Amino acid sequence: MLHGLVEAGADDVVAFAPASERGAKNIEASLNGVPIERRIKKLPVAYGWREAWSAVRRPHLERVVGDFDVFHLSDWLHVPQRAGVRAVTVYDLAPLHFPEWSHPRTRRLHGRSHEETKRADAVFAISRYTANDVREQLGVEAHVAYPGVDPRFTPDGEREPGDYVLAIGTREPRKNLDVLDSLDVRVVDYVPDEMLPRLYRGASAFVFPSRFEGFGMPVVEAMASGTPVVCSNHPSLDEAAGDAAVRVDPEDPADIRRGIDEARDRREELVARGLEHAARFTWRATGEAMLKGYRA
Repeated sequence: MLHGLVEAGADDVVAFAPASERGAKNIEASLNGVPIERRIKKLPVAYGWREAWSAVRRPHLERVVGDFDVFHLSDWLHVPQRAGVRAVTVYDLAPLHFPEWSHPRTRRLHGRSHEETKRADAVFAISRYTANDVREQLGVEAHVAYPGVDPRFTPDGEREPGDYVLAIGTREPRKNLDVLDSLDVRVVDYVPDEMLPRLYRGASAFVFPSRFEGFGMPVVEAMASGTPVVCSNHPSLDEAAGDAAVRVDPEDPADIRRGIDEARDRREELVARGLEHAARFTWRATGEAMLKGYRA
């Protein structure tokens, strides 16, 4: 997102975060190559400081970072500001729709984020589906700023060896990976980020049986890597899938197996469609959508 803002012409972008020693190292590493100013404040028990600052709402952010035109909040940092546009992104409303699938702390933090949308000047959603959900559930209008595909995800490069169907994700009810246990699918719960492109490229098909998403980025990453996709038919994935995926009932293993066979049979067609579809999602376009929202 920060890369996209800079590419789209944003001036003087600053990444600010109060973080623990370990968190600060992770943030700094994630910002490698991003041409922006960094103000990463190392604090002991940083989570407690962030919680207290968000709750007490003192001091104003300007006292820490100086004046600014826009403050784009993260999910977990809702500190006060005196002036400037206050912006926030909603990724999905899953904890609101399916509280039984979320940890109590997750529900509490997301609930606070949802309330923050009502105070923000500019609200963004990562899909039209989520923007509509935000309007219906929270009564707030949101700009759509689709996420971008990292340039690492291309058909060219190293491939993981073997003949396998790939699924990735956390073992939580929403991701629905348990439905694949009776199928010949390689489920990867966690891999280092740098290994993802070769896993996508090497797969004969990628399966994403999620029950609910804000957008569904792995679907587009797999397409950008030149891999045919089998994807849940839940409408929250319509925009990520476009017309370039085989859609299946995520609750039906037999339908998922059928979808895998179809994706393999239609590989050449689906790869071509997927590459064209994935090319729409760039971080520059994200940045342009955000600048437009800030100005509005």
